[in-house]
Formats: sequence, C-alpha cells, structure tokens
Amino acid sequence: MDVSAHSDDPHLIDRVGWLRAAVLGANDGIVSVASLIVGVAAAEPSPRAILIAGAAGLAAGAMSMAAGEYVSVSSQADLEAADIARERQALKDNPKAEEIELAGIYVARGLSEATARQVARELTQNDALGAHVRDELGLTENQAAQPLLAAAASAVTFSLFAAIPLIAAVLAPVSSIIPIVVIVTLFALAGLGALGAQAGGARLVPAATRVVVWGGLAMAVTAAVGRLFGVAV
Repeated sequence: MDVSAHSDDPHLIDRVGWLRAAVLGANDGIVSVASLIVGVAAAEPSPRAILIAGAAGLAAGAMSMAAGEYVSVSSQADLEAADIARERQALKDNPKAEEIELAGIYVARGLSEATARQVARELTQNDALGAHVRDELGLTENQAAQPLLAAAASAVTFSLFAAIPLIAAVLAPVSSIIPIVVIVTLFALAGLGALGAQAGGARLVPAATRVVVWGGLAMAVTAAVGRLFGVAV
C-alpha cells in the first residue's frame, strides 16, 4: 500500500537523478559558450571567427557533457551494484547477524530495542535485501543512478542553452557583440537559476544569484584573457 500524507504536494527528491544533470548541462552550456564567444570577440571581433568558435564549442561541449555524465553516473551505478551484491551475499552467509545489524540501525534512529528488533524481523521476512539496501546503504529507487538519463538531460540542456549566447552573437552588430552577449547571457542565467530552483522546490533568488555571479565571473576572465593576449581562448 502506497500512502502519502500530502499527495497534492509531493516530495521533489525523485527528480534529483535528471535535475542535477540538466541544470549542470544548461549552466555549462550558457557559461562556456558565452565565455568562449566573449573571449574570441575580445581578441578578434570577426563574425565568422565568433560563429565558428561558438558552434564548435556547442557541439564539442554537448558531446563532452554527455560522455562525462554517462561515465561518472555509470561509475556510481557500478558502486551501487557492487554494494548491493555484497549485501546480498552477507544476507546469504549470515542472515541473523544482518538482522541484528538492521535492528541496530533502527535503534540509532530512535526506536526502542524491542520495537527495532520486531521491525527488523518483519522487514527481513518480507524483503531482507530491500530493507538493507534502503536503510543500511541509503539507496532508493528514486535516487538510483541512471547514466543514460543523466547523459541525455545534460547534452540536451547544454545544446539548448548554449544556443542562446550563440544566437545573440550572430544577430548582434559587430561593434556590440560583447555587451549584447553578456547581457543576454546574464538574463538567461538568472532564468536558469530560477527554473532550476522551481523544479527543485528551492528559493528562487539565491539560486538565480549564484548562477549569475559565477557566469559573469567566467565571462570577465575570458574577456580579460582575450584582450591581454589577443588570441582566441
């Protein structure tokens, strides 16, 4: 029986698998491509050079984000699978000790010893491995590693948000590429921070502020490097 005390206002933790990758991809897409464009424009404000650099940054960045997310989340999934396998073997080799260990976990969480032993016994009889995976390892179905979902979310959001500063650069007059890209990017970052906060149930202003500050810093650094060395970075 699946009962929720607030079915009209559900928890949002089950979104963590894709939300983290999506926000990371979107943020990296805006910041990296915008910073690349600003750096190139500061060194050589040629529309052709800016377009090539921005398009290359978008394509390479999307693939890099997808590959990175897939590899890292796959490593997490491998670790989870290994821990579950060890727990399965421990239950097979010494089930009584594992039940006592489970009871100890519930005592540490505030149950009396008698209640903890009863809970551990009943959960062991029903689904011993599930109880240990959930309560000893801290793994749940909603938070399980999903490499393909993380890779897809990261690549798609990177591409979509990286296109924002690229389009702004293409449409802007040559003499105003840097200020227009910076302004458009900062607004996009603020929107991204607010969107991520809303999806995760967090406060909008702090989320938007930290994204804008770090994005602005990244663009400032690359612009400075571009002007200092007179080369695309």
